[in-house]
Amino acid sequence: MTEIGPTQPRMIPADQKTSAAANRRWWDADADAYHAEHGEFLGDADFVWCPENLHEADAHLLGEVRGRLVLEVGCGSAPCARWLVARGASVVAFDLSVGMLRHARLGNERTCMTGRTGSGTVPPWLVQADVCAMPFRDGAFDIAFSAFGAIPFVADSLGAMREVARVLKPGGRWVFSVTHPMRWVFPDDPGPRGLTAIQSYFDRSPYVEVDSDGLPAYVEHHRTMGDRIRELVIGGFTVLDVIEPEWPEGFAGVWGQWSPERGVLFPGTAIFVAEKR
Repeated sequence: MTEIGPTQPRMIPADQKTSAAANRRWWDADADAYHAEHGEFLGDADFVWCPENLHEADAHLLGEVRGRLVLEVGCGSAPCARWLVARGASVVAFDLSVGMLRHARLGNERTCMTGRTGSGTVPPWLVQADVCAMPFRDGAFDIAFSAFGAIPFVADSLGAMREVARVLKPGGRWVFSVTHPMRWVFPDDPGPRGLTAIQSYFDRSPYVEVDSDGLPAYVEHHRTMGDRIRELVIGGFTVLDVIEPEWPEGFAGVWGQWSPERGVLFPGTAIFVAEKR
């Protein structure tokens, strides 16, 4: 994969086209390093919702999956999808990044192709796609989910909600986890510096990093808690629950800005559970 090189933050706008191009390039270039750092935590066939180590096996946010057709939005290397096929689901997993999908294919070979997810299981179907323009028919899926995939990186998050609603059957469940909106107020630092507010919760300017040529190489978008709820409702969903996982007692894991020091004081993740109307 082509390396991006050093990047630096820049206060510039980033629409949906710019965000998609930048993030595709970023994750293509960073896929190997990302999995070298986080692959052990994520596993080959496990379903972890967030750095707080909340597992679907314990949370049961998707409901019954056996015999259901499930869509994973922003799958990365698709460990969640492989965990689901081992429990009787049929899964289509897509990502914007071909670098991430390469790791997903290798993960399928290590697990589904060798029987580690159970004999006779069909690997997740892997597709390269954009959540704002998915190549799936209307009402195709029973369940859709995203564990920190795609949603924080799209400028048109309402458009993403509408696209997910389009491909779900009526009554279909949509569950996604993102960085908790209040984390936008604090520096991206797991230590003491990350405990001091530096900007307004209501500042929705995107976080953009540019390369040495000044081209956007990474973009992430902030939405308030109200924004997320409003976009779900306008997008065609009924909100069933919002979960703010507490930091597990005795858990010492650090992932980027997530750490025990911050986690015991304020939430780092928000998980939205919704149903298509």
